[in-house]
Amino acid sequence: MQVNVSARHGHLKPEDQAIIVEKAEKVRRLFDRINAVEVTVDLEHLDKPTVEINVSAEHAPDFVASAQSQSILAALDLTISKVEQQIRKHKEKVTDHKGLGLKHSGGDTV
Repeated sequence: MQVNVSARHGHLKPEDQAIIVEKAEKVRRLFDRINAVEVTVDLEHLDKPTVEINVSAEHAPDFVASAQSQSILAALDLTISKVEQQIRKHKEKVTDHKGLGLKHSGGDTV
């Protein structure tokens, strides 16, 4: 899985970049088919930075979330929780797609 971190309107410290990569890699534990995670930090407003995450997975639409907070790491935490919620919802849809078969319908056929 690839994790790309980029910044708009400024530069990230290497320590912040390492923390972002570490936290973004944890998304993989929810869904095995994740190919890439792109994290974009917008530093246009330094008092309220915006973090956007785009997660690409096989046989699934892209999961996209963004959040704005007082610090980069707080915005990152909010954004990761939003993406995790989207992934859980998608995974639930995929695993619950099978209906009940004739064997389990409870009706007797003669």
